[in-house]
Amino acid sequence: MSKKTPPQSGAVVAAVAAPSLPVPTHAEPAAVGLPNGHLVTRAPDVMVDRALRALAARVTNGTSPQAASAAWADYIAHLSRAPGHQMQLIRDAQQSYARLMRQAFGLGGEERVPHPGDHRFDHAGWESPPFSFWKQGFLAAQDWWAEATHEIRGMQPKNAQRVGFTVGQMLDMLAPSNFPLTNPEIIERTLQTGGHNLIKGGENFAADMMQQVAGGEPDQKSSFEVGRNLASTPGQVVFRNDLFELIQYAAQTRTVQAEPILIVPAWIMKYYILDLSQTNSLIAYLVAQGFTVFAMSWCNPTAAQRDLSLDDYHKHGVMAALDAVTKIVPAAKVHACGYCLGGTILSIATATMARNKDDRLASITLLAAQTDFVEAGELLLFIDDSQIAFLEDMMWEKGFLDEKQMSSAFRALRASDLVWSRAVRRYWLGEEEPDFDIAVWNADGTRMPSRMHSEYLRGLFMENRLTAGRFAVDGEVIALRDIEVPFFVLGTESDHIAPWRSVYKAALFTDSELTFALTSGGHNGGILSPPGSAHRHYRIGCRTRDDRYVDPETWARNHPAKEGSWWLDWAAWLTRKSTGSLVTPPAMGAKDAGLAPLCPAPGTYVFQK
Repeated sequence: MSKKTPPQSGAVVAAVAAPSLPVPTHAEPAAVGLPNGHLVTRAPDVMVDRALRALAARVTNGTSPQAASAAWADYIAHLSRAPGHQMQLIRDAQQSYARLMRQAFGLGGEERVPHPGDHRFDHAGWESPPFSFWKQGFLAAQDWWAEATHEIRGMQPKNAQRVGFTVGQMLDMLAPSNFPLTNPEIIERTLQTGGHNLIKGGENFAADMMQQVAGGEPDQKSSFEVGRNLASTPGQVVFRNDLFELIQYAAQTRTVQAEPILIVPAWIMKYYILDLSQTNSLIAYLVAQGFTVFAMSWCNPTAAQRDLSLDDYHKHGVMAALDAVTKIVPAAKVHACGYCLGGTILSIATATMARNKDDRLASITLLAAQTDFVEAGELLLFIDDSQIAFLEDMMWEKGFLDEKQMSSAFRALRASDLVWSRAVRRYWLGEEEPDFDIAVWNADGTRMPSRMHSEYLRGLFMENRLTAGRFAVDGEVIALRDIEVPFFVLGTESDHIAPWRSVYKAALFTDSELTFALTSGGHNGGILSPPGSAHRHYRIGCRTRDDRYVDPETWARNHPAKEGSWWLDWAAWLTRKSTGSLVTPPAMGAKDAGLAPLCPAPGTYVFQK
């Protein structure tokens, strides 16, 4: 993947503040500060323990063995005390085996079908013996284990889910689609090419292994380049501090809506997921519709920034960006839009503004962003005290959470597709990775400072303080119910990171007018839905202040799917929530306010490695 050499960065402003979200602590010896600002306990035994756990984290790729063993111990203990359940599982296994044998000998029986979204058995060869037998055997094992790992009365639900997830990972590894002698597509391709697919696959494997040994991700050649045909919407960086750069995009229409849009992306990813190739760029679309758009580009933190806190991302991130936007466009309110974690921190900022009677916002949009984390999906399987302590020790050693740990966790959620099916295509079928914009972005990961990530995981993800009424900013608790500006909230149907039912719960904890949209696709693909894209649909509905709460399933039944892109409805909604005044596009930056343009978009931080 090629990228432009970044232009020289100007002077930056330090952004360190006292945390407003205290992290729960355990009794440890007193601590001393080091020159780089982080704390290390004096006690040698604690230092040794943390160093050993950090070393273990390298081996396990950040997964706590204690968390996994505790889940299995809970499951086995409860299963051993449930003879009725054991007998039922034995009967299920016998019935499943008998059904499989009837199918094998052509005696009939209903065939099992893969789960929705599982494309490993799409090839026609899987319908012919012996491949059909292996396919049905795998699906039977998958169904039986799914039943066997259901929660047993008395055990902790999370442990049952973790056991089921672990078994699913093992089954995905052993699927017949992964092996050349049991996959009809691999056999067919080998016969067609005279074995050249295996030669090419071996070359791909060797190249990937060499890249891994060198300490990096596989370097795939791509025609996409940041600043040329990715993140290429024209604009200027008009503000910069240690935490982010603020990009103002150049107007493409003679007049623009008076109210600008401020986009707050997640710091877990590079911002240009919202500004990919020009035909797949949400930012370019908004600019073309006559909006003045600003977007934050977060830094890629280093070990020296290990003490950046969640409060820093709020005050020196979102609020600093809003201050800059309102200086450049001083006479108008701002439409604020947050994506993923950017939406969570924007919700915190907006609730704080509501408490402080700060009325600079015209609306708030949350794209695949959670405010409540009780139903935060499969990522919750990785979150408990043991796992977080393990991650904290790993981050204590480095000063940040490496992007490799995050990408590994996300791949594990969809291992059958992102790990094993990819390996089959690349190593057995000899296929190159497809060259498209989102794949280049996906390989361009970012780190997270240790203090901030610990505060986020403990305070929000595990303790759910924001909607539990225990999240404090400047010593005072904030509440989403205080927000009076209208909401536009978007969920995506197959989101594994921010499940749409969890995103929908913004309707449960707010009182202001709220428009909810549910679109097809996943966490990233659902957001990228330019008009004209094939096979796209969405649902949309509005809740007024006087409407009663409706649960997500009822809401989905009451709002039929519409074909097309949700972008159109969102742009129309933003226009309705504006004053309707069309004005001359504002100047780039505000030199008199100390916000002179610094360099062309996409800026310098997007190139940080």
